[in-house]
Amino acid sequence: MRFLLPFLLALCTGTLLAAPADSLITVETEHTALVMRVTPHGDVSVVYLGNRLQQPADYQTLPVQPAQGQGYDYTELYNSAYTPAGSRNLLEPALRATHADGNPSLDLRYVSHQTQRLDQGIRQTAITLKDPQYPFEVVLYYKTYPEVDVIEQWSTIRHRERKDVVLHKYASANLYLPAQSYYLTHFHGDWAREMNPREEQLSEGIKVLDSKLGARADLFQPPSFLLAFNQPAHEDHGDVLLANLAWSGNYKIDFEVDPLHNLRLIAGINPYASEYYLPANQTFTTPALVYTFSSKGTGQASRNLHRWARRYRIPQGQEERLTLLNNWEATYFDFNEPKLTALFKDGADLGVDLFLLDDGWFANKYPRNDDHTGLGDWQENRQKLPHGIGYLVKEAQAAGVKFGIWLEPEMVSPKSELYEKHPDWVIKLPNRDEYYFRNQLVLDLSNPKVQDFVYGVVDDLMTKNPDLSYIKWDCNAVIYNAYSATAKHQTHLYVDYVNGLYDVLERLRQKYPTLPLMLCSGGGGRVDYGALRYFTEFWPSDNTDGLERVFIQWNYSYFYPALATCNHITEWGDQSLKYRTDVAMMGKLGYDIVVGELPEKELRFSQQALQQYEKMQDVIWQGDQYRLASPYEGDVASLLYVNEAQNRAVWFSYLVSERFQAGSHLPVRLKGLDPAKKYRIRELNLYPDARTPFGEESVYSGDYLMQVGVNPQVNGRRSSVVLEVNAVE
Repeated sequence: MRFLLPFLLALCTGTLLAAPADSLITVETEHTALVMRVTPHGDVSVVYLGNRLQQPADYQTLPVQPAQGQGYDYTELYNSAYTPAGSRNLLEPALRATHADGNPSLDLRYVSHQTQRLDQGIRQTAITLKDPQYPFEVVLYYKTYPEVDVIEQWSTIRHRERKDVVLHKYASANLYLPAQSYYLTHFHGDWAREMNPREEQLSEGIKVLDSKLGARADLFQPPSFLLAFNQPAHEDHGDVLLANLAWSGNYKIDFEVDPLHNLRLIAGINPYASEYYLPANQTFTTPALVYTFSSKGTGQASRNLHRWARRYRIPQGQEERLTLLNNWEATYFDFNEPKLTALFKDGADLGVDLFLLDDGWFANKYPRNDDHTGLGDWQENRQKLPHGIGYLVKEAQAAGVKFGIWLEPEMVSPKSELYEKHPDWVIKLPNRDEYYFRNQLVLDLSNPKVQDFVYGVVDDLMTKNPDLSYIKWDCNAVIYNAYSATAKHQTHLYVDYVNGLYDVLERLRQKYPTLPLMLCSGGGGRVDYGALRYFTEFWPSDNTDGLERVFIQWNYSYFYPALATCNHITEWGDQSLKYRTDVAMMGKLGYDIVVGELPEKELRFSQQALQQYEKMQDVIWQGDQYRLASPYEGDVASLLYVNEAQNRAVWFSYLVSERFQAGSHLPVRLKGLDPAKKYRIRELNLYPDARTPFGEESVYSGDYLMQVGVNPQVNGRRSSVVLEVNAVE
């Protein structure tokens, strides 16, 4: 207790202090604690990550995991809070560097720590470490959001040596997680096959998740994962860690089960082809690992992350979103002003807020009539749009809808005026054949001139068209033949490219803080919380088949709130329009259909569905999500959204099996309601003249709904069911 008292005083005052030997540094949220110990040698070791203890003095008695072998004590090496390479460490390092004099070793010892109160109850703890032989310093940052039990963790690296220090690996976070067993759920995929989950038990050795694709079109593996301890992950019970690396480029996450069966987690930028030459007195800042711990299963962990994202990360995260009609599947590249203005009226008749003009509206010397030309030449195509974007904005407004537009400003077509004028702005090797992904190349955003160009594309559009209401920002290529014509160090390209993109987005957000931006890309990763600092929403998949989307959206929901998830109704899939509509409602609703070709009954259904969606969208966007029945475990998938007051909820259920007599044969237990309240269940999104088994007499107590449940009566004739669950006054 004598060591804990000065620490608690520092926590309250925000003062800087040196901890005495064998003292504690505690990072806490409302329900979670991360505890580190400063050893007599000055090492900082992780000794606990779990539920917050009620008595602070109890942290002093936390056991240090035994880590001894061959007569040597390895404890302070195995559970290091930030493991250096090249000296005493024998395991996977968080940081590896070569000093200016060529010495390849590091030894990081505790200097001090400080905790500050920030706005909105947020706290930030900084632990300073230093190499005793070199003027080389690392600061570990832990930013806590107490009310939502989320921690952001990152590091900064700085030195005052005579010449550059070479950073070979530079992780954001290094956690130590002892348990009896470890179950990792990660997600893999490809275009139209996003977010396929794979749970596996970790054994001794290292499991690595990574990307080497360069751009944010992460095709195969997102930087998101779920760890369950002592048992496989469960929705409602068990210890779990849910995490996302907030970085829109190459990443590497190591899960090392050490020789003593403890788990070491190291996450950060992928050091692949990315040695970084750090000059003296400059700071290298790593991206943050965002994570939440829950002892109540994955459901609670997801709700923590959703609340954090809405309150603290996603722009306008607690405000409304726009429903939209996109022209892509109605016209593809073949459109003109009369076609588009007719679609404006379709959007207004349907009842959406906005019309979105997709790819194909730009370039003149090499018109964008297919995906082989024009990227980079962001002027209106005079043949298609003789009166320009401003005319379309006004015509849309006159029809009763707002106007948005598609861009892909990070990319360039080899057949474009931009490429002809600035071949040095393109990422490509000078002595290799060009290799294209989707017939395009990536612009070198590590180059400040390219950053200014990309910023100018958006700024010019907004300056000329201040009523432009929405931008869909696409990214459809990976980096081949990585080389920058202007880089001093080629190994900086992958890192500086992403930071260059962030610099552009930061400038745009400063000037246009309320502009809705959709994060769009091709591939199976697509989104992370680094990009969602700037984008209001994201496009989960080009696969809009209703059945496929049940699974895709289910897996995204572990990490991202419904508010940010763009779900469009298209012609993909064999399901009914109602099924596709119901699935799309579990997020930010949009349409990509030919409204004029809808049968009268389906148009009426869609108009009524939009009206009902408008009444319940606040519950879906801002409510807590509860996954009730997994599509991987039965015939029916079921999810519930409950508002904070627990007096309104929306319940979605879908048939995911085509087997004979598949359906919901048993009641589904709801979650998150007030057991003392009475709730009326009413069915929504019915086809005109359709009947429902849920009448006005369908009233139940919250306790009954959660303990016994109700059968949503999903079957081959009722393949999707949306139910409104409202408290009875």
